[in-house]
Amino acid sequence: MRHRKWIIGALILILGLAGIAVAQQYPMEPVGGQQQPPAQPASTVQLDSSFTKANEWLNKNNLSLTGSAAGRDDNAAFGQEVILFYGEAYGNPSHTNIAQRGGMAKRAAVVVAQRSLAEYMNGFAIVGDTLVRDGVAQYDVIRSAVAGFIKGAQVVFQDYSPEKDTAIAIIKVGMYGPDGFATSVYKKMFKTERKMDPQFVKAIHEVDGKPAPSFKAAVVPTESYDGLIIDATEQNFRPALINRVFTPKGELLYDPSKISQKVLVEQGCGEYTNSVDKAKAALEKRGVKNPLVVKAVGTISPSDVQVSDDDAVNIFSANQKRSFFASAKVAFVLK
Repeated sequence: MRHRKWIIGALILILGLAGIAVAQQYPMEPVGGQQQPPAQPASTVQLDSSFTKANEWLNKNNLSLTGSAAGRDDNAAFGQEVILFYGEAYGNPSHTNIAQRGGMAKRAAVVVAQRSLAEYMNGFAIVGDTLVRDGVAQYDVIRSAVAGFIKGAQVVFQDYSPEKDTAIAIIKVGMYGPDGFATSVYKKMFKTERKMDPQFVKAIHEVDGKPAPSFKAAVVPTESYDGLIIDATEQNFRPALINRVFTPKGELLYDPSKISQKVLVEQGCGEYTNSVDKAKAALEKRGVKNPLVVKAVGTISPSDVQVSDDDAVNIFSANQKRSFFASAKVAFVLK
């Protein structure tokens, strides 16, 4: 029962957090023959301009904040493979020693950032002995444990301003790697290296709690397509840990259960770009020479896209011939 509750909770997390994207940022097109550096993703979560060092660090690393205690910006995570949160805290007036005051304020800022990240991820459990009240660390026993998905979060920047008596901390969670968020979630979906947990398969194949029929059709002659590009620029579609492809009748054509564990863990459900040409370039790096390009005709949810019945037949037939679903040789083109 406990295992079943964890699975259901994790699936709600996976299917609901479309804003936590498994996306890649692609460089801008060359201008005047010179390669331009990638533009920093726009974010509605901004640091106060007085935090000069923190803003310089973000600009230097070409990163944007995903959120803070005051708000969140899902789009900021789309163009980078890390989730960044920051926290602010203030010096405790009872701490007259400046070193202790600054150290405790920075510790409090880290805890505030962890709490915000936990709320965002909706699956983190933070266990420790730090008490933060009104943004001020009251005490800190050096015994802090972090459990659940927050394992792997790193403090990447800290600063304390004696003039403002304010500390700031920025923490990150990577999407991939041994402690990556997506990696941890995807691994939990498999009982063995080759077999996905039946509970996950059941939930992935449901829409609004009801089973979605799998798409089946007679195989028709097609070119030898070895990949798929879905142009969703006209749809309200966004990348997620789990993206699915349906027909207008609600038949399920593509989902993570069709992808091998190794590919899913390392690359997610596909590539994400903002143009068909960039999608072709991304798939070419993975050996795709002749992708089938189709336009999305609708969405079931922000992370579930629909293709026409005719395109579904062609996609199904092409995959039967070249099996590109298993290696997630699929690219989604976004607005």
